Amino acid sequence: MLKDLILKSRSYRRFFQNNEISRQTLEDLVSLARITPSAANKQPLKFVLANSPEKNELIFKTLAWAGYLPEWKGPEEGEKPSAYIVVLGDRQISTKYYADPGIVMQTILLGAVEKGYGGCIFASINRPSLAAALSLPGQYEILYVIALGKPLETVVLEDMKNDDVKYWRDGDGVHHVPKRKMDELILSL
Repeated sequence: MLKDLILKSRSYRRFFQNNEISRQTLEDLVSLARITPSAANKQPLKFVLANSPEKNELIFKTLAWAGYLPEWKGPEEGEKPSAYIVVLGDRQISTKYYADPGIVMQTILLGAVEKGYGGCIFASINRPSLAAALSLPGQYEILYVIALGKPLETVVLEDMKNDDVKYWRDGDGVHHVPKRKMDELILSL
C-alpha cells in the first residue's frame, strides 16, 4: 500500500555501506522517474548515477549532511551511502523546472523503499566542486543529489511540540523527526 511506502520513506543519513546497489537498480529507479508527469512535458531533468566507491566519495565530499545536527559531520566510513543519483536540469531544454524535481525525487525514493533501500535528498551541495568532480558540461545545472543505501538507522516520527521543526538524535542514535498534527494542516475557512 502507498501509505506503507511513504511511512518507510524517511531521510536516512546512515547506511550499510557495503550493501551494494547495482547500476541496473539505479537505472530502474530513473526509469520510474522517466514516466512521471513533467511541466509542459518538457522532461528537462537528466541524471548522473554513481555506485562505485571512487565516484561515491567524489559526491560524498560535496554534501552537507544534517543542518540541525551541527556537531555531526556526516556518516563515518562503513555508514556512507552505497549509491547516488545526481539530479540535473538540462538548460538547453528549459531553465524552469517547476515541480518536476520534487515529483521525480519522491518517485525515486518510493521506488527505493519498495526495493528495500532508503535515501536522503540533498540541496545543500557544493555545486562548483561537484560539477568539477563529475566533469559536468556547462549545459547542466546540479539541482539535487539523492543518497541511497540500505538504512542503518531508525527514524521515528513524532508530534511536533512548540513549533520546533528540528530533528534530533537520542542517546541510542535513533533519529526523531517532528511532524505537525493534522489539525494544524487543514484550515477551516
